[in-house]
Amino acid sequence: MYPLRRNRRLRTNEAIRALVRETIITPNDFLVPLFVVEGKGIKDEIPSMPNYFRYSLDLLENEVKELWSLGLKSVLLFVKVPDNLKDNKGKEALNPNGLMQRAIKTVKNVCPNMLVMTDVALDPYSIYGHDGIIENGVIVNDDTAEFLAEMSISHAEAGANFVAPSDMMDGRILTIREALEDEGYKDTGIMSYSAKYASAFYGPFRDALDSAPVDIQDIPKDKKTYQMDYGNRFEAIRETEMDIDEGADIVMVKPGISYLDILREIKNEVDVPVAVYQVSGEYAMIKAAAEKGWLNHDQIIMETTTAFKRAGADVIASYFAKDIVKLIS
Repeated sequence: MYPLRRNRRLRTNEAIRALVRETIITPNDFLVPLFVVEGKGIKDEIPSMPNYFRYSLDLLENEVKELWSLGLKSVLLFVKVPDNLKDNKGKEALNPNGLMQRAIKTVKNVCPNMLVMTDVALDPYSIYGHDGIIENGVIVNDDTAEFLAEMSISHAEAGANFVAPSDMMDGRILTIREALEDEGYKDTGIMSYSAKYASAFYGPFRDALDSAPVDIQDIPKDKKTYQMDYGNRFEAIRETEMDIDEGADIVMVKPGISYLDILREIKNEVDVPVAVYQVSGEYAMIKAAAEKGWLNHDQIIMETTTAFKRAGADVIASYFAKDIVKLIS
C-alpha cells in the first residue's frame, strides 16, 4: 500500500516548489568584494578570475552605482599597493591619503548609504606578502595586532562602517576594539575572519593583489603559522568564540564550499551574524568548468550560494553577487 503522505506532491511544479522553498536568496545576503588600484580609467580584468576586475577610483564610482542599482548595499574593499610603497611594517597602510582611505571616501561620496567594510591585514603592504610584521624570520603577533589597530582607526577616520581583520593574529580583535573605542569610533563594527583556514583556494586572490608570500630564505613560505589547519574543526569554534568575547560583531568562515560543516557548527554555537566567503579559487573553478561546458554556470552559482545560506550564512561574500542578483530579479 502506498503511503498517505507523498512528499512529491510538494514538488509537482515550480509554483509549489517556490511556495514551500526553505532557503531564499535576496540581494540583502551579499557582501561584494572590490579590488582597487592606483591610476585613472583602469578596469583591469584579473587573469585567474575571468570577468572580475581591478578598478581605479574613477571607475570604482561607476561600479558602486551599478551595485546599488541592483540592490547590493554592502562592499568589502581591497587595495593593490604599488611595490615601491611596500615594506615590512606596512607604513603605507596608515597614510591618510593612501589608496584604501581614498577608496573608502570615493564609495561614500558616490553612494553615502553603501555599507563599506575594509580589509585589515598587512599582506597588501608587505614586501614579504605576509599578514604580519616579520622579525628574525617569524611573524610577530603582538606588534602586528597593535599595527592593525592603527590601520583600523585610519579606516574609520576615512569613513568605513566596518573593519574586517583577515590576518588571524591572536588577540587582534580586542586590540582593535579597544583602540576604536578609545578614539571615539564606538559605532565602527568589526567583521572578524574568525575561522580562516590555510587554504589552497586563495591563489587567484593573491594574483589580484600581488600579495602572495615571497620565496626568500628564512622567510615563511606559507601562512600556516597563523591561518588555521584545514584538518581542524573544534578549533574553529574556539577561535570564533574568542573573537566574539573580544568584541567582534560579525564572524566569518573562509573559504566557503569546502567548509560548510564549519559554517553550520559555528552558526549552531554563536549568537552573532555569521559570514562566509566564497573565495577566488572557488570562483575560478566554476568559471573554468563553465567555459569548458562541463557545468552550467548559472545553475551552479545558484546552487552553491543556496548551500551557503542553507548551512547558516547570514552574510555571503561572493564574486558572483552581481550575476546572482541579475538571475533572481
